Amino acid sequence: MSVEIVFETHSISTDNERGVRTGWLDGELSERGRELARKLGARRRDDGISAIFTSDLGRAVETAEIAFGDSDIPVFQDWRLRECNYGTMNGLPRTQFDEEPPRGLDEPYPDGESWRKAVERVTGFLAELALSRGGQRVVVIGHVATWYALECAAKPAALEDVFYAPFEWREGWLYVLRR
Repeated sequence: MSVEIVFETHSISTDNERGVRTGWLDGELSERGRELARKLGARRRDDGISAIFTSDLGRAVETAEIAFGDSDIPVFQDWRLRECNYGTMNGLPRTQFDEEPPRGLDEPYPDGESWRKAVERVTGFLAELALSRGGQRVVVIGHVATWYALECAAKPAALEDVFYAPFEWREGWLYVLRR
């Protein structure tokens, strides 16, 4: 049995617009982000979705509340869907992360985690989801770490390949996970 996952990133935050990497800080949606969250709800509300799973970080929770708050679809928060923890670098400008080669794949950020550890955390959530939601279609609202984990689990792709590929926002990705 398999679970269909419609992955959506949290909507655009004020930090996204300012070029800040929020990490484990909550963040909040910008006006444009709130509009995109409303469009997400309109796009997915009648899409055969049985449940919504979201990161517990504020920007993802706000996305889910705006998109699905007035629907009957249950929404569940799970901390394992959080973004990579940049530790003392949470909330710093994106330019402070620009390195060649990019930092963080296996080396943890100061007082934080590596991308590999973040992907392992999300992968644990996905394994449970495949077992508990077989035969269902769900929405997962998360972050880049969630996308990395889904690309690795569903395709499968090597994390190194996904990590170095450009991430471009779009209106959802569809994944099928088998248990």
